[in-house]
Amino acid sequence: MIALLVRDMRLAIRAGGGFGLGLAFFLIVSTLVPFGVGPEAAILSRIAPGILWVGALLACLLSLDRIFQLDFEDGSLDLLATAPIPMEGTVAIKALAHWLVTGLPLTLAAPAFGALMNLQSPGHYWIFVTLLIGTPALSMIGAFGAALTVGLKRGGLLLSLLVLPLYIPTLIFGAEAATRGTAGLSALTPLLMMAGITAGSIALLPFAAAAALRINLR
Repeated sequence: MIALLVRDMRLAIRAGGGFGLGLAFFLIVSTLVPFGVGPEAAILSRIAPGILWVGALLACLLSLDRIFQLDFEDGSLDLLATAPIPMEGTVAIKALAHWLVTGLPLTLAAPAFGALMNLQSPGHYWIFVTLLIGTPALSMIGAFGAALTVGLKRGGLLLSLLVLPLYIPTLIFGAEAATRGTAGLSALTPLLMMAGITAGSIALLPFAAAAALRINLR
């Protein structure tokens, strides 16, 4: 399974779906928002947690269609389906690889990008913590959506339409926790809700994604 993880990370980076693409998009969003909103520091500071969360979410979308598509096109997915590793384990490993090359770099870069929007000092900590808890759910939900659309021509748009509604709860609780923490208020409730979504996604969605893959491979 470790070999599969390393292989998927290398493929993601070589195919252009690695951390560079997501980080570049995240940086563009963080840079353009101050131009559109205006230079007022108070406004930028207030909306920064939500904007950073939206930027990270959209950056995660960029490479979702590559989670299974490359393996489907070259026949590797059929081999993985007959391998000793359960299909659920394969889905979990691929979601982990996506998070390591996309979600984790976005999480690490978010505090630095927050400085572009005058994010206050407590906000750097809270945006890091909330993204660290929430982005695994984004990758796992994305893997489920990618499993549903694997094999479809131009399935990227359909994948985005399927996944975005499922991302909304994580976005709401993540942005709310970061906003409350930055303001000095208690962020325990939204943090627990977001952690519950992440735990539920990791526990349940590998089985749903594996079932979708088996159907698409018939």
